[in-house]
Amino acid sequence: MADASRRIRRLGAFAARLLLVLILSFAVAVRPAMAQEILRDAETESWFRDIARPIIAAAGLRPENVSIVLLHDNSINAFVAGGQVVYIHSGLLAAADNSNQVQGVIAHELGHITGGHVIRMGEGAKVATGIMLLSLLLGAAAMAAGSGDAGAGIMQAGQQAAMGKFLAFSRVQESTADAAGVSFLSKAGISGRGSLAFFKKIQNQEYRYAIPQDDAYARTHPLSQDRIAFLEHSYTTDPAWNAKTDPALDARFQRIKAKLSGFVQDPKQTLVLYPESNKSEPARYARAYAWHKSAYPEKALGEADFLVGAHPTDPFYLELKGQILLESGHPQEALESLRRAVASAPEQPLIAALLGHALIATDDRKNYDEAKKVLRAAIGRDNSNPFAWYQLGIVYDREGDEGRAALATAERYNLEGQAKLALANAELAMNAIPNGSADWLRAQDIAMVSKSAVDKAKKHGK
Repeated sequence: MADASRRIRRLGAFAARLLLVLILSFAVAVRPAMAQEILRDAETESWFRDIARPIIAAAGLRPENVSIVLLHDNSINAFVAGGQVVYIHSGLLAAADNSNQVQGVIAHELGHITGGHVIRMGEGAKVATGIMLLSLLLGAAAMAAGSGDAGAGIMQAGQQAAMGKFLAFSRVQESTADAAGVSFLSKAGISGRGSLAFFKKIQNQEYRYAIPQDDAYARTHPLSQDRIAFLEHSYTTDPAWNAKTDPALDARFQRIKAKLSGFVQDPKQTLVLYPESNKSEPARYARAYAWHKSAYPEKALGEADFLVGAHPTDPFYLELKGQILLESGHPQEALESLRRAVASAPEQPLIAALLGHALIATDDRKNYDEAKKVLRAAIGRDNSNPFAWYQLGIVYDREGDEGRAALATAERYNLEGQAKLALANAELAMNAIPNGSADWLRAQDIAMVSKSAVDKAKKHGK
């Protein structure tokens, strides 16, 4: 009996580890984006909205309710993690060749959203866990009856069956999202050429890195060749197969791809991809960021000045020049470019927030009223930007408005998920702002939400 008991404990520990693997598989499928750096860029977000709008509408969703978020991650990936948000890794944009390829990825991820796959992922985990627990009970019973080897075999077979069940569930979801993506692109009149080309690109990488292609059981996704065969048949027979992508969208994509390279990659790598012999606008865009990161402001400004000279009203080139000047310690000189950028694109709150930052950085009190006006307008269009709230808090603090400075700080910490700091600042705001006013009520809302989060964390020992 003692020997059987030890076997049960060992296999129980094995089962616990396998259950952890199952849970982690689920967690990876819906991992929170907060674990990665979110990249906010007005030009990129505007392009995302434009390429995704017809696909979102075809999916039966409202474009204003769907967000596409760029994450700083070099891997080629995209995912959904609840709600109507598609997360795309920077590595995916770097690997894509054109806008149509990215549209194919977005269509697939929208298929996960409309299919409720994140919510239903728990169903797959529940069924698999049930199989695993049943195998433990049957195996333990066999061991207790003196059949140790049989009991061990039952347990191990059960664990394998449980994991297989979960992975099969995940593969079905991926296939369903593929089919949904095909239908969304077709309904939107968008070609599937890009989607098909991107899958083939991924398949080539799998072959290059010797990822097994013959073990469907151990993969969470259908095999690439199976997916490609389905997509090839579906897309080539679709009336939209020969539809052309707007050249303007592709031109914007090349700019964004170059800009992203300059921003996230090592400057030396960017200069290899976009050498000085390349005089195209995307190459100059990439080099401007690379030189700026390398602390060569003169070279960075030289590239920016060329771009602005060629396109005097382009808000993103003007933003670039203003950013270089501001971050090189010349906020006063940055104001002209940033004001022109805001005038050219008043609907872009991220550019307005940068102008507000520059106005504050001049340390000239005469600029504070303009900064407050600009930042309030930016927050009115996008109140989920912690940086804008931080800058607004600085203005209020310098004006001696401690209550609204505390409220802006509470807003910032609330967005960043720092409940304790959000609660402390919300309470400070409530003590300094007239009771019952709109700002007081907002501070009360933040305090209630933050206190609930703090209490929940304490309950779970965090």
